[in-house]
Amino acid sequence: MEKKKAENTAAKKENKDGGKVTKQKFLMYKDKPLVRSGNILYYGDMKDPYVVMLQILSTKEVGEMQIADKVQIQLMSTDSNLRTKDRIIKKAERNGLFNAMDVGAVWLQRALDEPKN
Repeated sequence: MEKKKAENTAAKKENKDGGKVTKQKFLMYKDKPLVRSGNILYYGDMKDPYVVMLQILSTKEVGEMQIADKVQIQLMSTDSNLRTKDRIIKKAERNGLFNAMDVGAVWLQRALDEPKN
């Protein structure tokens, strides 16, 4: 029963029309949430000790679509007691969103699999 309850408590967002609360489902990639805000994507659960931030630095036009060209990847700690600069564990830059997601997913999985000291 509690497991089902936890699944049902997905992120909630207030509607501007009437203040009703609705459930919002996140896009999932390899069983972790992927959230976009402008040119920044966050990959991972904020409850975990680490998340990956992907920042689209430049785009290129392919046909009529804008495709991410250069993407900066940062493995970050979610510890709010650390300064922003100290939260960055690893940093790299890749060409294309797929390559950046691939690197970020590996970094995140390895960081989460590390035994705690």
